[in-house]
Amino acid sequence: MSQNQPTVDDMSVVIFCGGQGTRIREASESLPKPMIDIGGKPILWHIMKIYSHYGIRRFVLALGYKGWDIKRFFLDYRMHVSDFSVELSDRHEATFHNDVADEDWEITFAETGLNTATGARLRRVHPYLTGNTFMATYGDGIGSMDLAALLDFHNSHGRIGTITGVHPTSRYGEMHVDPKTNLVTEFNEKPTHATGWVNGGFFVFQREFLERYVDDDPEVFLEQRPLQQLARDGELAVFPHEGFWMGMDTYRDYLQLNALWDSGNPPWKVWND
Repeated sequence: MSQNQPTVDDMSVVIFCGGQGTRIREASESLPKPMIDIGGKPILWHIMKIYSHYGIRRFVLALGYKGWDIKRFFLDYRMHVSDFSVELSDRHEATFHNDVADEDWEITFAETGLNTATGARLRRVHPYLTGNTFMATYGDGIGSMDLAALLDFHNSHGRIGTITGVHPTSRYGEMHVDPKTNLVTEFNEKPTHATGWVNGGFFVFQREFLERYVDDDPEVFLEQRPLQQLARDGELAVFPHEGFWMGMDTYRDYLQLNALWDSGNPPWKVWND
């Protein structure tokens, strides 16, 4: 890696946190989607732990629906996770008994609009990004991502953007059928991965992407005009991820992710306690 290539030490990561999670109301009627929990911690926290494991500590949260709930969680973070005592006859101040709440994180909370699409959300946080290269991801997808390898891949390919390609988990049994006989030649009950690639988030971009491809149109999603044009210009590389990845889109996903956490060996837990 050349001396002028970016490293994780000076990297910012934008996390899109504006979603309402309308398809997962069984898990939460009142919380923004990134605050829906896995094992008692918001999925947003799990995503941030993945990044911080690789030394990425500057987070820019693009807020929308009930952004105050996300702000309040981190403002009260120490009280959420630490043991403490309160003397109610005096100044009502908390005395903390451990340092489990200490994270080497710098978090910027950016209000980007209630119904703003992801393209404009990204555009509106650009004053808070450091350096010429930054990362971005969604607030509802996790995986066993090697973010150091992702950044090396981006640097080596020299493109404006890199997107992580993943194989989606299949929700249905998969059959291979001989078209000549209409007989099933292979049957897999809910295979781990479906064929083909989909957008798994976990992006890397050059600042040039914001300047040339992204505007403040509140109705344009990142996945529409910005990424489509970037791809047509030959400036979007794909980093193939063969490991675990899953989005929390439905109540079924919520139950499955919590079951994986409760198993004691969740595949996205790359950090040490």
